[in-house]
Amino acid sequence: MRFKKAGYSNQELLDLYEQILRPRMIEEKMLILLRQGKISKWFSGIGQEAVSVGAVNAIAQDEFILPMHRNLGVFTGRNVPYHRLFAQFQGKMSGFTKGRDRSFHFGTKEHHIVGMISHLGPQMALADGIALANKLKAENKATLVFTGDGASSEGDFHEALNVAAVWDLPVIFVIENNGYGLSTPSREQYRFKYFVDKGPAYGIKAVQVDGNNILEVHRTIKELAEEIRQDPKPIILEAMTFRMRGHEEASGTKYVPKALMEHWAKKDPVENYEQYLIKQGVLDEATIAEIRKKIKEDIDEGLETAYAEPLPTVNQEQELADLFEPFEQEVIMPKTETKSERRLVDAISDSLRQSMEKYSNLVIMGQDIGDYGGVFKITEGFVDQFGRERVRNTPLCESAIIGTGLGLCINGYKAVVEMQFADFVTCGFNQIVNNLAKIHYRWGQNADVVVRMPTGAGVGAGPFHSQSNEAWFFHTPGLKILYPSNAHDAKGMLNAAIEDPNPYLFFEHKALYRSHSQEIPVDYYTTPVGKAVLTETGEDFSIITYGMGVHWAKEAINALDGISADILDLRTLLPWDKESVELSVKKTNKVLVLHEDTLIGGIGAEISAWISEHCFEHLDAPVMREASLDTPVPFTKPLEENFLPQKRLIEKLKNLAAY
Repeated sequence: MRFKKAGYSNQELLDLYEQILRPRMIEEKMLILLRQGKISKWFSGIGQEAVSVGAVNAIAQDEFILPMHRNLGVFTGRNVPYHRLFAQFQGKMSGFTKGRDRSFHFGTKEHHIVGMISHLGPQMALADGIALANKLKAENKATLVFTGDGASSEGDFHEALNVAAVWDLPVIFVIENNGYGLSTPSREQYRFKYFVDKGPAYGIKAVQVDGNNILEVHRTIKELAEEIRQDPKPIILEAMTFRMRGHEEASGTKYVPKALMEHWAKKDPVENYEQYLIKQGVLDEATIAEIRKKIKEDIDEGLETAYAEPLPTVNQEQELADLFEPFEQEVIMPKTETKSERRLVDAISDSLRQSMEKYSNLVIMGQDIGDYGGVFKITEGFVDQFGRERVRNTPLCESAIIGTGLGLCINGYKAVVEMQFADFVTCGFNQIVNNLAKIHYRWGQNADVVVRMPTGAGVGAGPFHSQSNEAWFFHTPGLKILYPSNAHDAKGMLNAAIEDPNPYLFFEHKALYRSHSQEIPVDYYTTPVGKAVLTETGEDFSIITYGMGVHWAKEAINALDGISADILDLRTLLPWDKESVELSVKKTNKVLVLHEDTLIGGIGAEISAWISEHCFEHLDAPVMREASLDTPVPFTKPLEENFLPQKRLIEKLKNLAAY
């Protein structure tokens, strides 16, 4: 291994030595604690320390870095207090996740670190968003994100690289090529030889370094970071290295050929650097002993503090409260009484426009939303008014764009992301349910992202453009879900969602876009989140519904002579308004829950169960449900009409009234 001393003072060389020794000594201690049962799991980075330490010392302290399992040197290099780090590993309250997550699954804004989730690839899109925010703020900053050769097989890898290339984002993508994804060797992961070969295909500069040579890693990344601060563009940095222990300790390394282990053992990044400094006269045994003594004292002191802290005391109220960034909505009334007739599609456009005017840090992103104005023309004219920096046409990459939205939020922005059709959210599902929904609960980072979801059937669009998929997310704690049935609520509720610094899914029924209109305030206003509204009042039964169901319910009641009903429009699906449901059920004593989504596992099942559990003594009939058939959404009109609940609704209401 050849080290190049040029450009480094002796003190800088010693500082890097201490920096690379710290994660090695901490790891050696953690492996002992693992055997003693004092920590539950450990992902070892022994053999790869030069990559983490070289990288974290090569970029500025206020530049974001996004590490993975084996990047302990990032945390020590950013001076994260050891007692908090060890408390995190032990699940203590003073760790960064209050005992809610393990190891390196956390971030700390104070240290400009954004942690990973177990799915490995998604953090690359967050780096894109952070870098985009720096670019929008005209800050000459680099962002550095780690990934591995195994994670490169995920779609998130491709999406993040592609977005960074298309948008010229100043991100250094460090790929730690250690030859294995857990036990799967590179030859079973991909067919190319090196990751630098991928650079030209993306239009990205790609550089390879000896990942076990700390000076080569440090010098290269320092130069690349300065380059992209001045000329924002992404760069791939492939660090050739090796993992000397198992993926995690339980898996071991029996799958690695002995000769390969012996080869890489000779390239140990700590031992080789130490021997080099001794030969250069920069380091001697006395200095080594002194540095080791200091590090050991720091480790022991941190462990002593962490050990002394008890495991968290259960506080159920706090557990629920920490799902979201604290926010108390203050409903905003329109400044004037001026109104105009607006279709639902216009109301949504008005909301986006007025929110863009209100929040200079709001960015909207989606496929075809730029000059084309979106497939539903909701953002038509936005580029002319707000510019391409804030109204961003995206590649077809739902996961990366949702992740980019979260990255924008981490770095001070708000984001609205449009799914061209709600069906396409499947491609970004992981980012929503595992990143947006969990990040505040895990380490206190809010997700100021609204995902717009054009949804619903009735327009002859078939199985992949017509699904009602709100129930997929209804089960996920940490999300807020809105589904307006009319233009007034659509505008006010979208404004409210954008105002709130927490993650929202905003469902918009496509069939209502241009078929429904009403007079609504011209001015900016918000509608209460979490409050249902009675659109009709009656005595015979209650219909609990939302979205298109509100219109079907009104039509059905009008068709039934001598019958009146409460029609309760939920509007907010998470959190849904239990109080209003209870009041209506107690009044009418009979209830039908109606929704367009399929019956089994739909939101109506949860509401029905809640009514049965909490309002049983007030019921004069079983809680009934009506919904779409449990099939995919068919294309042709007769089949689609049969699929939807509209034609079955009147008969169901007659049965309920006669019960």
